[in-house]
Amino acid sequence: MTKKPHSLRRQMLTSLRNRRSRPSAGMDNAAKERPGLLVASYNVHKCVGIDGKFDPERIAHVIREIGPDVIALQEADQRFGERLGLLDLQRLQGETGLSRVAVSGLAKSHGWRGNVLLFREGVVRNVHPFVLPGLEPRGAVVAEIELSGGRELRIIAAHLGLLRWARRQQADFILGLMRERADCPTVLMGDFNEWRVGPGSALNRLEPMFGPLPPPVPSFPARLPVLALDRIMTNRPGLIAEMQVHDSPLARLASDHLPLKAWIDLDKATMPTA
Repeated sequence: MTKKPHSLRRQMLTSLRNRRSRPSAGMDNAAKERPGLLVASYNVHKCVGIDGKFDPERIAHVIREIGPDVIALQEADQRFGERLGLLDLQRLQGETGLSRVAVSGLAKSHGWRGNVLLFREGVVRNVHPFVLPGLEPRGAVVAEIELSGGRELRIIAAHLGLLRWARRQQADFILGLMRERADCPTVLMGDFNEWRVGPGSALNRLEPMFGPLPPPVPSFPARLPVLALDRIMTNRPGLIAEMQVHDSPLARLASDHLPLKAWIDLDKATMPTA
């Protein structure tokens, strides 16, 4: 079957049509209970909102709104210098139960090159940070979480670059990481800086292992999202039961990206790839 190209014009028109159905100021978009594991990806823009204010508390509040079991954050550390972490993770853990997946050797950073993984339950092991190819300081964190009942889930949290050629190389690098490891249900999520899905797209290169890709969910810019820069994908068919953007009034203000969240059907997590 031939794919329809997801053109920028089509995405803009779709976003404008959907604007009327965006949740009202009093509606909590995360309040609905759904079965499965809730994972999320959120570029926090170094805790600077679209109003130009640095306010980590707003980011923490949005994370509380989402209520994730696992969340990947991008741009949660200073980019240069000592790369200090920007959130109060100890307070966030007390309020949400989310613990940081520690990356060794980074005492002052929350994560690796701005990528932070937080999880609520389970045992984390085999944590590895990787430098992604390209001119910019981009990275990925790979961690395996042993869930209840002995089920295992691999998480790859990544932030791809702004240059198109670099994103293609970074996608190939991630595929190489997968091929070097034993088969395991895997969730790949982060800010991919890519909305195109054609032959030259980094997303297209990921399809052999993570495709067919879920439909794009626009998450950028936060006030009127038209580009699906943030992605959540898996290497198991049907593992994502549902996916949506977390579109609350505060999320539209706290960062230039809206969070993306997905419910994972753990019953399908044990099914091997075909």
